[in-house]
Amino acid sequence: MYDINKVRADFPILSREVYGRPLVYLDNAATTQKPLCVLDAMREEYLNVNANVHRGVHYLSQQATDLHEAARERVRRFLNARKTEEIVFTRGTTEAINLVASSFCESQMQAGDEVLVTDMEHHSNIVPWQLQAQRCGIVVRHLPITDDGRLCCSSGGSVCCDDIATYLTEKTKLVSLTHVSNVLGTVNPVADIIRLAHERGIPVLVDGAQSAPHMAIDVQALDCDFYAFSGHKMYGPTGIGVLYGKEEWLEKLPPYQGGGEMIDKVSWEHTTFERLPFKFEAGTPDYVATHGLATAIDYLERLGLDAVAAYEHELTRYCMEQLQTIDGIKLYGPPCSVPHAQSSMSNAQSPMNNAQSPMSKDAVVSFNVGDIHHLDMGTLLDRLGIAVRTGHHCAQPLMSRLGITGTVRASFALYNTREEVDALVSGIRRVSQMF
Repeated sequence: MYDINKVRADFPILSREVYGRPLVYLDNAATTQKPLCVLDAMREEYLNVNANVHRGVHYLSQQATDLHEAARERVRRFLNARKTEEIVFTRGTTEAINLVASSFCESQMQAGDEVLVTDMEHHSNIVPWQLQAQRCGIVVRHLPITDDGRLCCSSGGSVCCDDIATYLTEKTKLVSLTHVSNVLGTVNPVADIIRLAHERGIPVLVDGAQSAPHMAIDVQALDCDFYAFSGHKMYGPTGIGVLYGKEEWLEKLPPYQGGGEMIDKVSWEHTTFERLPFKFEAGTPDYVATHGLATAIDYLERLGLDAVAAYEHELTRYCMEQLQTIDGIKLYGPPCSVPHAQSSMSNAQSPMNNAQSPMSKDAVVSFNVGDIHHLDMGTLLDRLGIAVRTGHHCAQPLMSRLGITGTVRASFALYNTREEVDALVSGIRRVSQMF
């Protein structure tokens, strides 16, 4: 049984007060709070095992290296990648996407070639491609969405894979899309899109920043070519993330950065590079953060990702149900009507993988109320101790598509409660009465 009181006890920050009121932390899509086990693991390493990894023959260096590489193996198992060589540590999803954009465009694309994204992308999956468009002359195309935040089909209805296929042309060299929208909560049918792309020989990068914390991920079942996520959004430390890449693709791509650790031999005439994954890991890695990330993954899997997904889905459904009782509220994104998969992504009958199932919604609820500016609503909720995110959420093209400048966003984690949803709804009613 999912014991929410026991879970909350692992996060001491949740018991603090803000402006004399109990903290209601609903900004988890931006970053999650950290359980004590993660903080303790990192503190223990700094106190007792702190030494640079890979380069030292002394005891501490070897011990730190063992922890660092054990973390890589932990991530491999979390994603069900085939080899640890397919796990590259980065600073986060943003750096992972920039790595692929730079190295892939340099080696696999020419002027006029296209990368396909969607209208619901975070800026971190738009701007790197635009930079490459300026530098290399590639073209960035985007899949449209419906008014309720689903990928479009030509008839204006919900997602239709046959219509998505029309965007995949001989010029399309890569598809790069979000698994879960950080604004709409839409869970995209990435397995179907990957299949369509692969039928045409097109690789796919999946932005998993908003999916890895909330559902079991199996990169082999998805068959994605690249998958990126951030540690700080899944109860791990900041400044650490992961790029998974199929070995055959990582072998083809040139290094993203140069420096120590990523080299084999260096001379004034020529440099050769290290084997995977070190070819993409220039400089000293945040080896303490990798240990923290591995500990966070252990924590998530002890709770059970299926149990977490089911709990968060029910909380999201309850929130949307309660918000709809508020006069003048406008909710963005699809309804929360389809439960999360209760089994691994490798299950072909999972709603995530079954092309006949409607898309589900993840633990994100974005809204506006009447003519109240989202910034005003967020600021006044903060005075009630309720932490939400306001603005464009690093998704300005999506805001333009929706015809708005921003939203209020409440996003949930495994430690949030129905009582906190009730506090949010009560707070919105109170703020609304002021306008």
